Amino acid sequence: MKAMILAAGRGLRLRPLTDKIPKPLISVANQPLITHQVLNLAKIGIKEIVINVSYQAKQIMGTLGDGKAYGVKIEYSFEHTALETGGGICQALPILGSSPFIVISADIWTDFPLERLLTHSLKPNTLAHLILVDNPSFHPQGDFYLTPNGLLNLDDASKKSTFANLGIYHPALFEGKSGPFPLSSLFYKYIAEQRITGEHYKGLWFNIGTPTELERLGKYLKQKL
Repeated sequence: MKAMILAAGRGLRLRPLTDKIPKPLISVANQPLITHQVLNLAKIGIKEIVINVSYQAKQIMGTLGDGKAYGVKIEYSFEHTALETGGGICQALPILGSSPFIVISADIWTDFPLERLLTHSLKPNTLAHLILVDNPSFHPQGDFYLTPNGLLNLDDASKKSTFANLGIYHPALFEGKSGPFPLSSLFYKYIAEQRITGEHYKGLWFNIGTPTELERLGKYLKQKL
């Protein structure tokens, strides 16, 4: 199975840190955020990683290179103009191939056991399997409701959980799509058709979108190490 790391975002909420370096290269526990992702994927046996890049792309490519230093092969999907989450994956499909693949954002940190995704098989007619987490303080409304049978829906607002920016996608999820578009637009469409499953993870999850979250993760990793 291949994996894709989403790393093309501008990181405006982390300015001025991101004025000169891209968010994926912000250091936490003496390593860039994206390096944590590469190492964790390599640890579970992923050998091929695709990374989409746009803002300060050369810095990311120069830091990670071809992946040999991490025991993986890294290929890059360059976006002249950022294509948003959905469009970025769409452009990278020729590299990702025709089988389901893992997608993780460069700006999250979690202790979720990624090997669980490596061994997960999408059910027939299912286009994606998403990891959900408890709603953080900065996103109290959540995203999706996980039904007892493992399907996602949008109906019960009081029980929604937050999408962890981590999951498995089938290439058919993107059929007929092109150009910039958010991944959420596909989720809404196919959740309504009962073609997306999920699971709720109760462990640690950080979304490094603000200086506060960056500081919170830094403190946790410092204590852990």
